[in-house]
Amino acid sequence: KYTSNKNSFVILDLKHRDEVLESSLQIEDSVTITGLRRSKAWASNQYVYFVIKFSQPIKNWGIWQNDKEEGDLVSQATGKNLKAYLYFKHSPDRDLYVKVAISPVGIDGAKRNLDAEIGQKSFKEIRAEATQKWENELSKIEIKTYDTEKQKIFYTSLYHTAIVPNINMDVDGQYRGMDGKIHQANGFTYYSVFSLWDTYRATHPLYTIIDKQRTLDYIKTFLTHYQQGGQLPIWELASCETDCMIGNHSIPVIVDAYQKGITDFDTSLAWEAMMSAVNWDHEGMKAHIENGLINVEDDHESVSKSLEYAYNDYCIGVFATLIGRPEADAKRFFKRAQQYKNLLDPSTGFMRAKQNGGWAFPFDPREVNNNFTEANSWQYSFYFPQDVEGYINMIGGKKNFEKKLDELFNAPEKTTGRDQSDITGLIGQYAHGNEPSHHIAYLYNYTNHPEKAQKLTNKIMNTFYKNSPDGLIGNEDCGQMSAWYVMSALGIYPVTPGNGKYMLGSPQFLLSEIHLENGKSFVINAPEASEDNIYINQIQLSTAHVMRPSIWKRPYLYHDDIASGGLVSIFLNNKSKRYFDATPIDTSLEMKFEPLVVNPSILSSAQAFKDKIWVSMSTPQPTVKIWYTLNGEEPNENSILYKAPFEITQTMMVKAIAVDEKGRRSFVTTSNFTKRKNDWSIDVKSSIEPQYAAGGNDALIDGIKGTENWRMGNWQGFQGQDVVAVIDMKKMQMIKQVKMRCLQDSRAWIVFPSYFTVELSDDGQNFREVFTGKQTEPMNDEHVRIQQMQADFEIQAARFIRVKAKQFGAMPEWHEGAGGLSHIFTDEIEVE
Repeated sequence: KYTSNKNSFVILDLKHRDEVLESSLQIEDSVTITGLRRSKAWASNQYVYFVIKFSQPIKNWGIWQNDKEEGDLVSQATGKNLKAYLYFKHSPDRDLYVKVAISPVGIDGAKRNLDAEIGQKSFKEIRAEATQKWENELSKIEIKTYDTEKQKIFYTSLYHTAIVPNINMDVDGQYRGMDGKIHQANGFTYYSVFSLWDTYRATHPLYTIIDKQRTLDYIKTFLTHYQQGGQLPIWELASCETDCMIGNHSIPVIVDAYQKGITDFDTSLAWEAMMSAVNWDHEGMKAHIENGLINVEDDHESVSKSLEYAYNDYCIGVFATLIGRPEADAKRFFKRAQQYKNLLDPSTGFMRAKQNGGWAFPFDPREVNNNFTEANSWQYSFYFPQDVEGYINMIGGKKNFEKKLDELFNAPEKTTGRDQSDITGLIGQYAHGNEPSHHIAYLYNYTNHPEKAQKLTNKIMNTFYKNSPDGLIGNEDCGQMSAWYVMSALGIYPVTPGNGKYMLGSPQFLLSEIHLENGKSFVINAPEASEDNIYINQIQLSTAHVMRPSIWKRPYLYHDDIASGGLVSIFLNNKSKRYFDATPIDTSLEMKFEPLVVNPSILSSAQAFKDKIWVSMSTPQPTVKIWYTLNGEEPNENSILYKAPFEITQTMMVKAIAVDEKGRRSFVTTSNFTKRKNDWSIDVKSSIEPQYAAGGNDALIDGIKGTENWRMGNWQGFQGQDVVAVIDMKKMQMIKQVKMRCLQDSRAWIVFPSYFTVELSDDGQNFREVFTGKQTEPMNDEHVRIQQMQADFEIQAARFIRVKAKQFGAMPEWHEGAGGLSHIFTDEIEVE
């Protein structure tokens, strides 16, 4: 609706926003415009066909091609930079109404969508229909509370969870698939916008309660993605896989739904798709399979990927059990699900990166670096939702677990390392503004003090959710931030999607009624709920699913209790009480594990050494033995039995394996040790970025080179400053060439140095310049590249070499980080 007191002008801009691959527009008649906008951004190939109808005739118009007007009354155009103006004569008794429909398939599809969904309906009728549809959607859960602010927060949150995923097909069922071709959806609705790294945690579990039919459609959409694109979605947008996050979290969505009775899909196809996802050499998966973990040198974000793959494996083990696969399938994936243990450092209780067979160092659990996904070790050290009891056993029992949780929530609220805008909403090192922390408060239900979960979840709800424009503490991420609130305000949360249980917290409302699609309701009654009454005093459960004692003393509910309809009364008061009994949490879907023998760690002070280096080995399992080799051969029980630290004096590959008392073996741990070719030292005068230290000062002369995937380490980073380093060769030597290896990834603000200078000295005090050269490679090439910056000069004697690399400086205006300071990344200085 366009209201104006003067003549009306409408601008149609097809250039604005992301990169246009092609576009077109046509003025078909006096009230109709059609066209296409195909673009590239997050989605690499997004089609939007459109039809626009006006309530008044277009009296005049103009079309611009590349910002130049095409001429009088040209009615159609194609190109990458199209704009049009449309003139409508003012009518004092009529507003201008604009009807728009889109299609991913074609203009005819857009027209059919317009006819079917709007047709001749008025603006008032359409608005009334939209209002009623949202009323129906939000009425799926009805709450009773005297706190109107909480009521608004709750329904705003529920609204957010229903904005996406979006229907991505025409009214006749045609859609553009992952293969770019047009398909017909038969028996399901095709959807788009799956932010699965975020939404598998609480958003999709919420849908299994209030949106079972849509959940089924989501799963059928996943399977068509696999059939047409070769993989299950990771982060899909507009039928394009963006691959922007980690894990294979369409798998827990499928398994969680199946476990909850949403089963009307092709399970054989789903199994095939899962096998393809978790046996694909992609994002470190090969190392996860072959080595039992992802090391720093295998892929970046190695800790997060290892942990999340292990949870995905657990879900596959559950699915294998539920659909009747051979027992060997379930055992294989339940065993893989324990591989998170290979990242658990028993000396600190933290999940840590593994590098060259040992723990990556230096280590600060607060540091945000490339070993983790949008988080640090504090936040990922509690990611083992598939095997909480196993983790508790590894760190010495419930008391130690509770202590570790207490330390998390009471740690200083400051992270180190990279500035990560997603890490917000801190309580200690718990970060509610980003998803990896979302389940952690509920882990207190696994300790002897689950009342701490009630206190903390209540604090999070009341601190980080507000009825204001900035009412969320972090990125909404397609409904996950809000889904956490919806579930937690009801008093339940799915710590482990796929096991059919919801951990209990602190319900916020006097009464909540969930209207189920089967016509039944599940009611959560908390008559004493208030700002002060947050602790559970007693629970009474009555459901239609199965007869249970009326008094419920476990810190969780089953999905079946909710789905079959019934009533749970949760009586709250203001005094902390250990209400729940000591009955172990039901782990019927978690503990079908053959014990994992944890990989041994090979520990040393460095990978490269001058004269000799001491090597030790360790395992957190006291009853296993470690066998190792020093020649690169695969170790077994006939190899060397580890008893004490030993010395290495030459370059070699060390391999080790742990074997338990029953003959079960770990994966092989491999370490490569390099004896340096010289005894040089280096003094790096510039400040090395802590998260890009590559092992310390000597990294620039240790002979170990990084790869194009700089996030895996072995590159030293310097931001906002020139690089200056002095090499002491210990004696006078004849020199004719110095090379400095650098990397450029301009998308990440990493740019080749502008100038490269070499100076020589006999005494380390008085230097003479022998070379300076300007770098000529363009920085607007977004491909990652490695370059040897080479200085050639007449041969001469010197003991000291000073290398200088000049920083590019502020990023140019065309760069998305315009004004930000560039980085220099270098990994080796070589001298001939």
